[in-house]
This record gives sequence, C-alpha cells and structure tokens, in this order.
Amino acid sequence: MKYTVCSRGDRDSQEISQKIQQYLDDFHLELDAEKPEIVISVGGDGTLLKAFHEYSHRLHETAFVGVHTGHLGFYADWQPEEVEKLVTHIAKTPFKIVEYPLLEVTITYYGQKDSQQFLALNECSVKSTEGSIVMDIEIKGELFETFRGDGLCISTPSGSTAYNKALGGAILHPSLATFQVAEMASINNRVYRTIGSPLVLPQHHVCLLKPIKDADFHVTIDHRTLIQHDVKAIQCRVAEEKVRFARFRPFPFWKRVKESFITG
Repeated sequence: MKYTVCSRGDRDSQEISQKIQQYLDDFHLELDAEKPEIVISVGGDGTLLKAFHEYSHRLHETAFVGVHTGHLGFYADWQPEEVEKLVTHIAKTPFKIVEYPLLEVTITYYGQKDSQQFLALNECSVKSTEGSIVMDIEIKGELFETFRGDGLCISTPSGSTAYNKALGGAILHPSLATFQVAEMASINNRVYRTIGSPLVLPQHHVCLLKPIKDADFHVTIDHRTLIQHDVKAIQCRVAEEKVRFARFRPFPFWKRVKESFITG
C-alpha cells in the first residue's frame, strides 16, 4: 500500500509523523506523496482540510485518516498514544471506507474570464470586501429571496459543526447528501426581508447566488480565502465527488458532538 503523512508542522506533530513513517517502513509500505492510497494527517482538523485539498484531484483513489495532536477534532479521531495501533491496522487490516458528501462551488464572471470550480469539505463563505452584500438567492432556478447582510455560509453536513454552527445553523449527520445555507447578520425590517433561518437543501437542488450590484467579494473555500472580481454568479450544489475516510473502528458522530460541545 502507498501512503503519505501530512503534518501540522509543530514539534509534536513532526515527531509523531516521523514515528508513523518509521513504523510503516518497517511494515514495508511504500511512501508515495504523489499517488497515496491513504493519507495520514497529523495535527488537527485544519491539517486534514489542507491534506484534503492537496489530494482533491484523486478522491476516488485516496482515503484519509487523522491523528490529533491538540484538541480532539471531528476528522482527526486517533490519539498520539494510539499511533502503534493505528499503524498496525493500516499495515494488516483491510479498512472500511466511509464516504461523505462535498460541496461543489462554481463561480462565473462577466466578460471573457473562464468560470472556476472548487470543492469544499467544510464550507464556502461569501462576504463583501466592503460593507454588506446584496444578492439574489435562487433555488432550482427560481428566485427565493434577496439577501442583504454581512454574508452567507454554505456548508456540507460534515462542516455543519464548524462555522455553520457558530451562525446558528443545524448540525447534520455527515452521511446526509445535503448542503446548508446560513445567514450572517441579515438585514430585516419593513423594507428588506430574508427567511432568517438556515436552509437545508437536498442533493438534487442547486442554489445560485447572484450579486445585485458590482462588488468585490471574499469567497472562502474551507481554509483558503480568495478575492473575487466581476462575479456574475456563485453556484452551490452537492458535488458528485465524495471524500473517503479510512475507518478501522466505530466513529460515533453524535458521541463526538457531545464530547465537543456538551461534556467537554
């Protein structure tokens, strides 16, 4: 089996990464950073997000597993003291593949500029570079509302516990093929009106964000923020691609939610 290790870069993560590589070398697994079958992320959820985007071009061939060296994360579920157990599993145990949906974001522009397409594991957020944004929101080709406010967050189910939750969005089980649209400080009065609640859209629905006036936008795809000019529309939908996680033991999602937000 071909593998690679992605580290957060701090001392503890580097030491654990080197230990994992040494153990896997002893089991005669092949280190291959270009075409790995399994990517071992050592750090936190942010480290796994970066690893996902580094290998997003080969999601059908690559699975991910995370070792956390800080706070317990939703993606990094193995602890540093379990490294030997994890390595033994990787080397000797056929692992189960769990697939979770992703968000496909397509940005189109005025003029001759080609459209751009992105995949998000957690979310895409849209904000203006100056002041509020004003956008028509279309669902399945029909105008739903005109949004005025600080911005919008469009999240995957597995990303629903991140920025989406901070905005009052619902926590969704990551196996659901949906995406969620949450508002950031919408303007609601007698003149302007939005739904005021997060929207959960199914796999066959497409959400289109169309700026009312010319403006520059901060579009964030997971950890990466891009300044976008001359935006005609931002289309969001459940992607055809899925992220694949290598599972060697049960991974109870609701237990993780409880541990992260209730019992500590």
